[in-house]
Amino acid sequence: MTDLIVKAAVKEQLADQNVSSDFYDALDSEVADLLADATRRSDANDRKTVQPRDL
Repeated sequence: MTDLIVKAAVKEQLADQNVSSDFYDALDSEVADLLADATRRSDANDRKTVQPRDL
């Protein structure tokens, strides 16, 4: 699986929190699912362009 998230950006966003090492894999999986769903919606609407409304 390709890393879809940038760990440094997540750490910066969650600056006041500790982040467990397995959190990144779980977040990456959630993002992959979100992208797959958005792709299905754009395909269902006969579009090649994924748009915010597909989220």
